[in-house]
Amino acid sequence: MNNFKNNKYDFHLNKITQRLMMIFLLLLTSTMAIAAEPAANSATLNDLFGVINGYLDEVLFFDVMLGSADMPFIVAWLIVGAVFLTVRMSFINLRMFRHAYHILRGKYAVPGAEGEVTSFQALTTALSATVGLGNIAGVAIAIMIGGPGATFWMIVAGFLGMTSKFTEATLAQMYREVRSDGHIMGGAMEYLSRGLAEKGWSQTGKVLAIVFCILTIGGSLGAGNAFQVSQSLTAVKLQIPLLAEQPWIYGVVMASLVGVVIIGGIRRIAHTAEAIVPTMVILYVLACLWILISNATMIPDAFGKIITEAFTPAAGMGGLIGVLVQGFKRAAFSSEAGIGSAAIAHATAKVKYPVRQGIVALMEPFIDTIVICTMTALVIIITGVYNSPETAELVASREGAGLTAVAFGQSVAWFPIILSISVVLFAYSTMISWSYYGERCWTYMFGESSTIAYRIIFVIFVVLGSVTSARNILNFSDYLILAMAFPNFIGLYMLHGKVREALSGYLLKLKSGELDREVQQQQG
Repeated sequence: MNNFKNNKYDFHLNKITQRLMMIFLLLLTSTMAIAAEPAANSATLNDLFGVINGYLDEVLFFDVMLGSADMPFIVAWLIVGAVFLTVRMSFINLRMFRHAYHILRGKYAVPGAEGEVTSFQALTTALSATVGLGNIAGVAIAIMIGGPGATFWMIVAGFLGMTSKFTEATLAQMYREVRSDGHIMGGAMEYLSRGLAEKGWSQTGKVLAIVFCILTIGGSLGAGNAFQVSQSLTAVKLQIPLLAEQPWIYGVVMASLVGVVIIGGIRRIAHTAEAIVPTMVILYVLACLWILISNATMIPDAFGKIITEAFTPAAGMGGLIGVLVQGFKRAAFSSEAGIGSAAIAHATAKVKYPVRQGIVALMEPFIDTIVICTMTALVIIITGVYNSPETAELVASREGAGLTAVAFGQSVAWFPIILSISVVLFAYSTMISWSYYGERCWTYMFGESSTIAYRIIFVIFVVLGSVTSARNILNFSDYLILAMAFPNFIGLYMLHGKVREALSGYLLKLKSGELDREVQQQQG
C-alpha cells in the first residue's frame, strides 16, 4: 500500500513537473522571439507574463480556509514550517548570535577545508541576493497593499525565517558534491535527491529536485533579474528622464555589467559581492538613519501603527489575514528564508562542520528583514507616501522603488540620488547572485557544458526587464519564488532530524571547549 501511495504521489509530481517545463519552454521561446526588438514588443511581453502568471496560479496555488478567511496555502506552508523548525531547533535563531560573529571574523577557520569561498564570502553572496529590491520596493509594496501592519508580520517572518535559513544551509553543506574540476554542486536539489533517497524516497526526491530546479531557473530570470531591472528603473528614471523614454538603454547597460561578472563563476561573484554588499548596506542604512533621526518624534507613532494595524485592520478577520499574508509574502521575497536559494551559495563555503555555516546563514534574515526592511518601512510610514494622493499612480502600478524614492525626497531633496545609487547596487548584486543560483540548477539538469546557454538567456532577460510592466513581473516573481518553498520544505521536514542531531553534537563540542582547542592547535 505504501508503494502504491508513493507511486501515485510520484505520478502527480511528474505531472506538475511536465506543466512547469511547458511553462518554462513557452517563456523561453517567446522571449527569444521578442528579444530582437524589446522596446517595440513590450506590450507583447507584458501579455506573455500575464498568460504565464495565469498558468502558474492554476498549477501551483490554492487557498485554504482559516476561520472565515482564505489564505494562500504556500504562505501557510512557510509559516507552519518556520514555526516547526524554530521549536525543533530549540530557538537556535536567538542563541547563536555571538558564535556567528566569531565564525564570520575567522576565529574558527580551518586551513585546507574543502570549498570555493570563505564563510564570509558565502554570506555576502547570499546577502547580495536577498538585500536588494525586496528591501526597497518589496517593503513599499507590502505597505501599499496591506498597510503599516504588514511590517509587523514581515518582522515575525524574518525572526522565524532565521531557523529555516539555518536548516537549509546546514543541509546544503551535508549533501554537497565536490566535483573533479573543483566546482561544488550543492543546494536544495542535492539534499532533495540524495537526502530523500536515504529515506527510501529516491524517485520522489529526484522529481522534487527537478521541480525545484525549474522553479529556481524561472525565479532567477524573474525575481532575480527582470524584477530587479524593472523596479530599479522606476527609481533611476526619476533622476535621468531619458530612461523614461528609452528604458532599453538602462537594460543594455545593466546587461553588460552583469555579463562581465557572471562569466567568472562563483569566485568572481563572491569577490564582487564581498566588495559591494557592505558598501551598499552602509550607504542605504545611513540615509535611512538620517531620515529617522530627523523625524525621531514620529517614530513611536509609526511603531504604534505597525502594531495596532497588524491586529486590528478595518476589514476584520479577512483583513487581518490579508495583512499577514502580505507581510510573509514580502518577507519571503526579501530574505528568501525557506525558499532554498541561499543554500546554493552556502554549499560552497569552506567549513569543517556543516552546522557552522548554518549558524552563519541564520544572520541573513536578521540583517535583511528585521533591520533593513524595518528601517525602510519606518521611512515610508513616517513620510506618509503610501496613502498620499500625489503617489496614487505609483501605488496603483506597484512601483515600490519609485514610492520609496518619493519618501526619501520628502526628507532631503537630494536623497533620491542616494537611493538611486543604492537601488542600482542592490539590483546589480541581486542579479549576479541569482545568476549563480539559476546556473547551478541549469547545470544540475543539463550539465556543465551548457552553462553558457543559461548565461546568454540571463543577460537577455536583463534587457527585457527594462521594457515590461512592474505589476506583471511582480506577480511572476511572487509565484516562482514562493513556489520554490513547496519542494524545499519537504526536504527540510524530512531531513530536519539529521540537522538537529548534528547541531546537538556541535553545541556539545562548543560547550566543552573542544572547538576552541582546535583553534589553539591550528595556531600553535
